Amino acid sequence: MPTRHVQIAMYSNVNGVGRLFGGRLMEWVDIAGAVEARRYAHSDVTLAAVDSLEFLAPVQLNEVVALEAEVTWTGRTSMEIRVDSYVERLDGSRHQVNRAYLIYVAVDPDGRPVSVRPFEPADGRQRAEWEEACGRNAARKARRQHQGPSADRA
Repeated sequence: MPTRHVQIAMYSNVNGVGRLFGGRLMEWVDIAGAVEARRYAHSDVTLAAVDSLEFLAPVQLNEVVALEAEVTWTGRTSMEIRVDSYVERLDGSRHQVNRAYLIYVAVDPDGRPVSVRPFEPADGRQRAEWEEACGRNAARKARRQHQGPSADRA
């Protein structure tokens, strides 16, 4: 079951024209992703990389933002988490405003990586997402090889 997180775009979260700061939404995305990763790994986690983060539409002052985070792939110690963000209207309708893929690593109390259980897709939707995630993981590995030792380590 995906992790759900809800916020309201309040005055302290918006810029001078009443739109949510992108960095604030990124913070909420990280929180939702970390909670999902912790629940899956049954351990603490650390954010290792942001594979992608795309802003699709603005969020306005006083709008409700609902975030849904779900595991899409696991490695030995890492997990890819997809976080979708939506604006929910008073009539119950919603539209997507953001999608992000984040990589978390499960860690022990000393911060050392620990193993996570393999992700097993439960249905066709999860299987398709997992196959896409395998492609993103291969691309991350290729980037690390191309960029050298300072590249992300997911």
